Amino acid sequence: VLYEVERTHTGKSFSVRSVKAIQHGKPIFTCQASFQLSQGSPVQHQFTMPAVPPPEELLMQEELIQKFLQNPNLAERYRKHLNKIQAEDVPIDIKPVNPPDIFCSEPQEPKQLFWVRARGYIGETDMKVHCCVAAYISDYAFLGTALLPHRQYHVKFMVSLDHSMWFHAPFRADHWMLYECESPWAGGCRGLVQGRLWRRDGVLAVTCAQEGVIRVKQTPNQSKL
Repeated sequence: VLYEVERTHTGKSFSVRSVKAIQHGKPIFTCQASFQLSQGSPVQHQFTMPAVPPPEELLMQEELIQKFLQNPNLAERYRKHLNKIQAEDVPIDIKPVNPPDIFCSEPQEPKQLFWVRARGYIGETDMKVHCCVAAYISDYAFLGTALLPHRQYHVKFMVSLDHSMWFHAPFRADHWMLYECESPWAGGCRGLVQGRLWRRDGVLAVTCAQEGVIRVKQTPNQSKL
């Protein structure tokens, strides 16, 4: 992959860089990154972190999946899906706060809460490393939030179109953070999701947003006559 970096703007407080990734002569990725010198300001506010059980009181995603797989009445299609998730080597510890009921196809509110952290020790290193890890974490299960009100459909194709992140405060990606995800809108084979990564002390560390393509298999309406 060849990365072309353009110095879009260089100022005293803010700088912008544009990046294009090229593979086999075609652009496969574009990115715009903005940087700011640390500055104090009396203009400060943030949302309030949701009140949820601490991660110590919740099960890991792997433990929840194992409980479902032990159910002899679990449908084969659910079993295959859960085994596929279980086989993924995801370098993230995840503890869902409100895991969806996989046996229920009823619409649910398009909101999810997870405790997340990098698996393993990163330590007090360059903050940019923690930002890169948070970017990876933020994409996991993010777009799926838009599917919660539409669980009766089988997904044929789902991929992100764009992903934006804003970093507000220092954090450790290898410490537990609460990932609050919600989808305010879906339509036209697209879905929009927004997310907030909270430190355990209630500080909003990161805000992110993503739009993606969501194509589902249309199921014909069955007559009740």
